[in-house]
Amino acid sequence: MTDLQCAARLFVARHGAADYESELLSDAGGWLSPLGRQQSRELGDRLRGERIARVWTSDLSRAVQTGEIVAARLGTDVTVRTGLREFGVGDAAGTTGDPDPFAETFAAWLGGDLSARIPGGESGVEVVERYRAVLEEVADAHRGESVLVVSHGGVMCMVLPLLARNLAPDHTRDLPLPNGGLVALEADADGWVARSWAGHQLS
Repeated sequence: MTDLQCAARLFVARHGAADYESELLSDAGGWLSPLGRQQSRELGDRLRGERIARVWTSDLSRAVQTGEIVAARLGTDVTVRTGLREFGVGDAAGTTGDPDPFAETFAAWLGGDLSARIPGGESGVEVVERYRAVLEEVADAHRGESVLVVSHGGVMCMVLPLLARNLAPDHTRDLPLPNGGLVALEADADGWVARSWAGHQLS
């Protein structure tokens, strides 16, 4: 981030509940279920008092649809960034996901080993770098403003605790993010601070 004169406030949300063409793992975007659309409308209503200047979203369709519903409700625009997408499934594509092919790598990431890599996919370092780059772009573009960032549960639970100086890397072990769940972040010249996580206020 460049030197921020005024803190940017970012609300980072997990997309609404989604349906998928296949039950097998893939990086396909899916689409919002009726429940997901309702969650997105409710998310927009929760943010009405925050003066959201813009909605930024992952390029996966379930996130884009969430962002578009919220933006329509708030009367603002949507910007799409690939760097906000979920971590890729790698070599697990086309499998059932049982047992969880990401458990070992994700546990390593939460334990601080960012060199760990999803087989055929990204390392923790790569995930953090591309996600951080977008959040810094958003913060630089919206000094003194509030914005919504729509992303994905896995990458949010892995990256945001590493960026926020007041969170432990394994913060999300006991605080998973539901669909539509929000994390409030503030960015200033000293970095990132988390103000709330899925309804839990933070100091």
